[in-house]
Order: sequence, then structure tokens, then C-alpha cells
Amino acid sequence: MADIQRGEGTKNEAKCPECGGLTASMGLDFESPKKNDVKKWEHIKSLYSVGITFHSCGCTGPGYIPNTTEKLIAHFEELKTEYFKNMEFWRNRIEPTTKAELDRDESKNGQHRWQIPKSYRADKKDVKNEEAIKYWLERVKEVEEKLVIIK
Repeated sequence: MADIQRGEGTKNEAKCPECGGLTASMGLDFESPKKNDVKKWEHIKSLYSVGITFHSCGCTGPGYIPNTTEKLIAHFEELKTEYFKNMEFWRNRIEPTTKAELDRDESKNGQHRWQIPKSYRADKKDVKNEEAIKYWLERVKEVEEKLVIIK
């Protein structure tokens, strides 16, 4: 979810370079469209409304930012599909009960396990299916809320 959350902590005050009034802080990587390009400005407004801005450390840039509202919606729909696939994995996974099963699960399913933050784990070593499903449901809900804002 970092791709969606990257701008949420950055909504601070910024001043317009022309009038000095308050404006959205879009980040140093932001290139503003022409004043009269209403369609692009509406898209920028959509991006900002869901927490996507152009902040980065400068090394790699802000990451993927869709350049149209249609592509932004498609991006969120793809994320939602991926989150549902992850949820399906956790619904079908047989939880390990022994140390050997846990080691095998770690080896085989490590890529799924590392995606679940430690804050969702009752015991910090293993990931319970119920905890992982809860995590992915919350991610789906976040994406759906953002889609409602955009649409």
C-alpha cells in the first residue's frame, strides 16, 4: 500500500508562487500543467484527493503516478484485484502447527508472509490466516474508499 499512502503524511501548507495564497503541497517532483489545462488540473485534484503527491527523496522519483483519471481508476482496480488474490491465498492456506511445517511454510510462502506487517501478527513470528485476511480486507476497503472519491 505504500504506493497509495506515499502522499498522505505530506498534506502540509504550501504557498502559491504567484499570489502567495495557500495551495496543496504536491512535492518537489511536481510539474504543474498550464493554467488553462482544466482537464489536467482536475486530474491533479483527483490525485491529491486520494493522497498521491510528487514527494520523494530525489533518488528514484515519486514512483508510478497515472497521468489520467481513467488510468488512476484502472491502477486502483488492479491493486484491488491483487489484494483479493492475496486474500484468496490466505483463505486457502493451511496454517502450520509444528516447527517443521512453519519452516516449510516460511520457505514456500515467504513472499506472502513478509507482506503482512508485524502489527497484524498476534505472535510476531507466524502469520495467522485470520490476521492476514483482516489486513488485506482493510487494504481493499482503503482502495474502494479512494475509488469513491475519484469517481
